[in-house]
Amino acid sequence: MNPENLRIVLVDTRNPLNIGAAARAISNFGFRHLRLVNPYNVAYLEAKSAVNAAEILTNAQEYQTLREAIADCSLVVGTTAIGHRELQHPLRRLEYAGMVLRRHLASGNVALLFGSEKFGLSNEEMSYCHWLLRIGTRDEHASMNLGQAVAVCLYELSRKKAVRAPESKQLAGAQDLDRMTDRLVEVLRESGYVHSSSTEAKTRRLVRRLNLPAHDAEVWLGMLRQIQWKLKQKPDGILNQ
Repeated sequence: MNPENLRIVLVDTRNPLNIGAAARAISNFGFRHLRLVNPYNVAYLEAKSAVNAAEILTNAQEYQTLREAIADCSLVVGTTAIGHRELQHPLRRLEYAGMVLRRHLASGNVALLFGSEKFGLSNEEMSYCHWLLRIGTRDEHASMNLGQAVAVCLYELSRKKAVRAPESKQLAGAQDLDRMTDRLVEVLRESGYVHSSSTEAKTRRLVRRLNLPAHDAEVWLGMLRQIQWKLKQKPDGILNQ
């Protein structure tokens, strides 16, 4: 595992103390990268609970959108307490998820997402994830404080365990998967596929479940470009039979 490859991404965080606690946990367990997506008007560089984590906060990066924050990552994993939600992703407990994450961190960038304190990750935000993880709390009190959840996850990742050698193939990054998703959605619209407000999110989840190597993603993108070009050569976007 390479700790440099992990990005802790906090989405819509409202409490500066939670940002500080997350930064302290990042420092505690030997990680370095904190990213903030649309934080709620807080001066996170002054977070009081970030004891000995000034460097983490100083170097934290702020983004307007989640898509930008994960663009350089080939694996994106969201955290959830589940609650009453109907999930559209594979869900793994932290114990097993930690093993998978450590293996991937040996060769590629990983984004670990944490949602807002009140609502967690939205369905739209989850659609950017390859899969989800949960901490094994009791059902009667499933949710955890944001800072504590970050600490527990990072503790699990930092534990010394023997893991299998990383796969040799380099998986496609989030930026490439988003390009492919955008092109696929365009082709679906132009071909007359029934479109709804949820089509894009469903397509994004589908593409991520493919776990495409970087080279394969480029091949698929080229194929979709060709299909889109061909559609535009025919009247009303209909191909000859």
